[in-house]
Amino acid sequence: MFQDFWKNKNVLLTGHTGFKGGWLSLWLQSLGAKVHGYALEPSTQPNFFSIADVVSGMESHTIADIRDNHRIQNIIDSTKPEIVFHMASQPLVRRSYDNPCETYSTNIMGVVNLLEAIRNSSSVRAVLNVTSDKCYENFEKEEPYAEDEALGGHDPYSSSKACSEIITAAYRKSFLASKGVGVATARAGNVIGGGDWSEDRLIPDFFRAITKNQPLIIRSPTAIRPWQHVLDPLNGYLNLAERLYEEPVKFSSAWNFGPSKDDAKTVSWLLTKLVEKIPNATWKIDNKLQLHEANLLKLDISKASAQLNWTPRWNLNVAINKTVEWQYQFDSGANLKKYTLIQIADYMSVKK
Repeated sequence: MFQDFWKNKNVLLTGHTGFKGGWLSLWLQSLGAKVHGYALEPSTQPNFFSIADVVSGMESHTIADIRDNHRIQNIIDSTKPEIVFHMASQPLVRRSYDNPCETYSTNIMGVVNLLEAIRNSSSVRAVLNVTSDKCYENFEKEEPYAEDEALGGHDPYSSSKACSEIITAAYRKSFLASKGVGVATARAGNVIGGGDWSEDRLIPDFFRAITKNQPLIIRSPTAIRPWQHVLDPLNGYLNLAERLYEEPVKFSSAWNFGPSKDDAKTVSWLLTKLVEKIPNATWKIDNKLQLHEANLLKLDISKASAQLNWTPRWNLNVAINKTVEWQYQFDSGANLKKYTLIQIADYMSVKK
């Protein structure tokens, strides 16, 4: 899996202090890449970045705002990355209702600043902008969304990700394709895994409620989401970035990385499985009027399966088990960097 492609590759990862960014940084480190990070300070205490000691294996670690166009240009110029993963964003739907200006400035001008810096760079050969499955205009339909369907978004977060997709395509067509730079976007589902303490997410809220000996309050128990372990989309990102580097024209487009059809489940289904593993946990429904969020969302992953030979390696039951196991290791005071790398190695050893 990946063989020696990533060994000594110079990689810039924005958002490396976040949950997905931290996991990706450790995976890249384990593959021998030279990882440079650019992000804000971790947004929670505790956080995966600190608990798993992500920084110790990085080439450089810069705390700065993606909205600072001069700073990101300086980082591109000084680190001279060959491959760029863009994951720095405001990632929460409900927070986007509270602060739409922050959401739009980060998720739109952030990607503009990064792509502009890459346009002025001679080192970058591949760029992957990680957006969201929520970038689609959601019609609450049963059929999964394919990459060529309409972009949109009811809320500031979702619409900002649709804008990010359009901006990335414009920079690819106007500037980067002619330079031979591979540019793609990745749309993943709802990820779970050890070390996520983000606000207003189901699994972190579940474990916080257990710690407080309180029932978890659920807004939308019937909402269907494309749940997947964090390593599945990250595997897709690594696979796609390698292809972009080697064949930029062929692979420069949008890509879905979601679970199998059977793993698009309701919130209540996922909670039932969690309670089976942690019997003292309880939950109840919040019947108050809620802000709008999509109720039904599925991803069509046939393009990635056919063209990248990518498929999910861990089904949802395995993903839940791995998440709970990581949490047990955290509660017992284990070395979480070591244990995270063990889970990554376990994932890589799975036969397709």
